[in-house]
Amino acid sequence: MLLKRFPCMIAALAILAAAPNVCAADKDEEAVRLERARVAFQEMRDGKDEKIPQKLMERARCIAVIPGVVKVALGVGGRHGKGVMSCRDTSGRWGPPVFLQMTGGSFGFQVGVEKADVVLFFMTDRSAQAVLDSKFTLGAKAGLAAGPVGRTAEAETDIKLDAEIYSYARSKGLFAGVSLEGAKIAPDKSDNRDFYGKTADPRTILIEHRTPVAIAPEAQAWMNALP
Repeated sequence: MLLKRFPCMIAALAILAAAPNVCAADKDEEAVRLERARVAFQEMRDGKDEKIPQKLMERARCIAVIPGVVKVALGVGGRHGKGVMSCRDTSGRWGPPVFLQMTGGSFGFQVGVEKADVVLFFMTDRSAQAVLDSKFTLGAKAGLAAGPVGRTAEAETDIKLDAEIYSYARSKGLFAGVSLEGAKIAPDKSDNRDFYGKTADPRTILIEHRTPVAIAPEAQAWMNALP
């Protein structure tokens, strides 16, 4: 009898009961992305001969990793991917991650590659903060260069690091510094809210290193993997 008299109430209660599970599922997606980004970065960082120079990693102000960037159907060389980014504080410690999305642009190597992990090193605070501008395009407002690779690059990076952003990509076992001119990067507001809550503000998280909730284990593991 009650079911017939209060169908709307029953439906509302069912939706409320399912809501926590939906939120948990959304957060799980970001947790998986953090883990994939951490693994992708560690594999690039720990390469033997073809690897990222240590000096470059030590001097970077911020690091962004977009694992599994895929080639999209529309546009020549168009790409799309989601990843994470963290910045150092004044003491050099890495702060909590902000979730990003990357669209457009093209890789400077491996014609026909459908999927690749991308790592970006931001060498200045200005270039890192520019990411918070939803219209930020790599190469447009900050100097962009393919990152140096290998043992011989160590000596070169001791001399100068004059680009604001260095980019790398890895696909099918191949790894190299690449050109990503024209790719657009911006905070993913939806993902940040799913992971941190409705009050999540990318600028506060990335620059001020303050989060509305406690840092999750997956986020801490990502931060610990950074140099």
